[in-house]
Amino acid sequence: MKLFALLRTFLLLMVLLASFAARADSYTVLVMGDSISAAYGLDEEDGWVSLAEKALQEEGSDVQVINASITGDTTAGGLRRLPDAIERFEPDLLVIELGGNDGLRGYQPAAMQQNLEDMADIAHNAGTDVLIAGMMIPSNYGPDYRKMFAEAFVNAARNSGSTLLPFLLEPIATERNYFQADGIHPTADAQPLIMEHALPLIREFVTGDS
Repeated sequence: MKLFALLRTFLLLMVLLASFAARADSYTVLVMGDSISAAYGLDEEDGWVSLAEKALQEEGSDVQVINASITGDTTAGGLRRLPDAIERFEPDLLVIELGGNDGLRGYQPAAMQQNLEDMADIAHNAGTDVLIAGMMIPSNYGPDYRKMFAEAFVNAARNSGSTLLPFLLEPIATERNYFQADGIHPTADAQPLIMEHALPLIREFVTGDS
């Protein structure tokens, strides 16, 4: 009986060790975004974040993509939420998709840039890589503001040593039928195009080719 109990305990330990090893080998991506990444108006599984996770897993990557996006969030909100998210999920890669709401509300691009840099610094200090997804705003905000807004993402990535995806919505930006009735949020048909645009950079981090 004692031998049987020892064998059972040994087998249990082996299972637990294998489980821990599998977790250690897996790759975690944390997406901190706003409604664009929260799949506003759609089922979350139809959004570009979920589609990216599915695509990577189908390619054979042992990866988990955690979507911590909140509709209406700003860079200031993301900055407040990030430390707890980093501690909870311990991501290997942080994707920051924030700033669109800063622009729509006319916030100062310099403040947005600083928030992005601070988020990147928090992640880097935790040993997490960072990918910043840039955004653009409508032309009615004026050329000067639009220029400062776009440059804020470029500067934040450069100053923090992060990777930049210049404009997340580039594949659909000029196609009105890829947006919902509000003219801001992408449709379900647009999500695969957004995913395919972002996936190559994310894949580089997941596979270690970056």
